[in-house]
Amino acid sequence: MIVLLPPSETKRAGGDGPPLRLEALAAPQLNDTRAELLEALVGLAADPDASRSALGLSASQDAEIERNAALRLAPTAPAINRYTGVLYEALDVDSLRGAAAARAAARLAVGSALFGLLRATDPVPAYRLSATSKLPGRPGLTKLWRPVLEPVLAEIAEAQLVVDLRSGSYAALAAIPGAVRVDVIAEHPDGRRVSVSHFNKAHKGRLARALATTRTEPQDASAVATVARRAGMRVEREDRRLTIVVPA
Repeated sequence: MIVLLPPSETKRAGGDGPPLRLEALAAPQLNDTRAELLEALVGLAADPDASRSALGLSASQDAEIERNAALRLAPTAPAINRYTGVLYEALDVDSLRGAAAARAAARLAVGSALFGLLRATDPVPAYRLSATSKLPGRPGLTKLWRPVLEPVLAEIAEAQLVVDLRSGSYAALAAIPGAVRVDVIAEHPDGRRVSVSHFNKAHKGRLARALATTRTEPQDASAVATVARRAGMRVEREDRRLTIVVPA
């Protein structure tokens, strides 16, 4: 089983790994596109105004542009430790030990606007690029990634179950045939239901932790739902789509 996470806009600085080497990353089929985007981001960083426009940054976020300028030389860290934010706080991978940590390292992956797909241990620098960014003179990232990323994800999905926790803009970069998709819905006492936005990340992080560490190896959506329920979640299933229901 692979649990595919969304990235986060916020990322930890630093790291103790050597500078980025694309050949050290999983899915080498993606390296040409990765190299193209790296070159574009490093070049764009020379023009702060253009960078702010393309990346949706304010002048107070120019440190993000400096990160992109240093992409080729900056230290790296495992992808699962690079990302921060609500989902990753709930996942809390740093607290895992022994067999649980090994299972998480094997099962967790991240969908990335810059790298396409990262396995948990892939060493990457801090960067700024989101799925909705529009780089000057280039097609949108969906058009860029879909032709190369979809075959890679389809090959993975043929071999094992994929639980797709990506947000909409990252899911649009490449479809995954047969993947289990997860939504989060808040239910009011009167039965009314509304979509959960910000806090859905925390619930997906909890689910990711349960799936990453379970001793079982779920083979379908029903087994994924069972793991979630054992972790104390209320889950409804319709075919390959799961809904986590939380109190409003």
